[in-house]
Amino acid sequence: MTPIRLAIVDDQALFRQGIIALMNKIPEVNLVVDASNGPELLERLSVLPELPEILLMDMEMPGMNGIDLNRIMHETYPEVKVIMLTLYDQGRYVFKMVEEGVCGYLSKSCSMEELKEAILKVHTSGFFFTDLIKNALQQSSDFRKKQMHNFNHIPVDLTVREKEVMNLICREYTNGEIADKLCISPRTVEGHRNNLLLKTGSKNTAGLVVFAIKNGIYDVLMR
Repeated sequence: MTPIRLAIVDDQALFRQGIIALMNKIPEVNLVVDASNGPELLERLSVLPELPEILLMDMEMPGMNGIDLNRIMHETYPEVKVIMLTLYDQGRYVFKMVEEGVCGYLSKSCSMEELKEAILKVHTSGFFFTDLIKNALQQSSDFRKKQMHNFNHIPVDLTVREKEVMNLICREYTNGEIADKLCISPRTVEGHRNNLLLKTGSKNTAGLVVFAIKNGIYDVLMR
């Protein structure tokens, strides 16, 4: 496996250096850039010969916070998948970040094993949420709605097949695995995935997962 190109931006030097030390112990990961703030990261990315595949981003930074930096990243470098590092794990925070295109959401108090898992899953599946965060999303009283709406509050009507595909996406099945399970072609699965992104207004796979949890298509407790 070619090492996953990784970047990190965090204004807390000690925390950032600790992450760097941990990453150097993981052979599947190659840290290509680190920065202490948003402008510094953007400057370094502009001269890199090859962009990182995943960015670990602190939510709270002076000057340019993680939300603002993520918006710039999504517009300028949409191919870079962002994992937000934060102290907040309430459902409403997760929903806001996924709405902005974040692929993963991780507590700063996580273990090395969980951090590694997040990086690998975002790389292979396109998203990572801990069970704690999934449960927070599902149990948030103001999050679930009776009628399905996309991120722009437009009513959504999904076919039975689209719901099946979405449920399997949430269970981290690949397109090939979904195709085998539903006895359809991988190209058809990709077509369903693209239709789901359009219908739900999701920016990425993480958005589909949040939509599925929000609307009861994927039940965290019943998986």
